[in-house]
Amino acid sequence: MSHKVHPKAFRIRRMEDWDSRGFYENNFAFYLKEDFIIREFIKTKIKKLGLGKIAIERFSVKINIIIFTSRPGLVIGRAGEGVEKLKRELIQEILKSRKSYIKRKKDLKFDLRIEIREIKNVWLSATMVAQFMASQIERRMAFRRVLKKTLSKIMSQKGAMGARVEVKGRLNGVSISRREWLQKGLLPRQTLRADIDYYSDTAFCSYGAVGIKVWIYKGEKFE
Repeated sequence: MSHKVHPKAFRIRRMEDWDSRGFYENNFAFYLKEDFIIREFIKTKIKKLGLGKIAIERFSVKINIIIFTSRPGLVIGRAGEGVEKLKRELIQEILKSRKSYIKRKKDLKFDLRIEIREIKNVWLSATMVAQFMASQIERRMAFRRVLKKTLSKIMSQKGAMGARVEVKGRLNGVSISRREWLQKGLLPRQTLRADIDYYSDTAFCSYGAVGIKVWIYKGEKFE
């Protein structure tokens, strides 16, 4: 049997970078837990507004959160009201987490900054494609139709050189689970210089959960 490796983890520090960056040496376990709290809170608030990925940068007492979204206008809101409200609620969530762990008041202080970046082409983002497939399957659309439609949309984009879409579970509510997938174009997953965007998501249906995986190959990058 072959070993299955996450396409992004396989390319860390060569093609990709960590989603959490900065100084974690002082208290790695606590800051890691705090990163999970931040990500889960943001997902519950703005996942339906085209949320892509969340990057967290830490420098001393400064926390910089970069949110990638396909609808930046809706996230920012009128005159920045949306992002300011999100910032206030996130500060309260972080303080609540820190008060249960940190006793000294000076260690509770931090400077939070939220940066919004736009995903220009949603069909070249594996995250957005997987979320689209999940929403379609949750609406009880036939999985084969979703696979064909999604793959044709990806391959119609200028930067896509290959793609693979996969669903797994009790497809269409049948009693026995199985895996179905479609692939078109090139997809050299064993090549380190291959720029492959990957994401996995889950569609929660009345008959059970359906796993979704998306690979998008955008060519090779040379150092």
